[in-house]
Amino acid sequence: MTAPLSHGGFGHLLANSLTFLPLSWLVLLRGRGDYLAVWLGVYAAAIPVWLLWPVGSHGLSGVVYGLLGYLLLIGWLERRILSLVLSLAVLLTYEGILPSLLPIFSPPGVSWIGHLSGFVGGMLAAWAMARQKLPDPRV
Repeated sequence: MTAPLSHGGFGHLLANSLTFLPLSWLVLLRGRGDYLAVWLGVYAAAIPVWLLWPVGSHGLSGVVYGLLGYLLLIGWLERRILSLVLSLAVLLTYEGILPSLLPIFSPPGVSWIGHLSGFVGGMLAAWAMARQKLPDPRV
């Protein structure tokens, strides 16, 4: 449960923080509920990894990828111009870290499964929050 708070040294903490802070800020602009949904989604998606994956991992990168997954998907789900612009800007800014979602592009010792589960958790959060904000079709 404390994996996002532990790091393998100052360089690891700094690398995660430089991405975590701006992505957190962008999600927080959308609301505290959205931010909490991302964290809950990341933890929910990480539970099978923690229980079944043979190698443990640590660091904030699962949350970073969760924030990224949320921001990339929310624009497409909401289909509002500002949300789409945000998703596109995030894609263009952070496209360089997307390959590490796959094992063939992750360096040895980097938990690609932690990145992928965080990304999926963020996407689940985007789906849940977008669904929650849809107008009621019965009205």
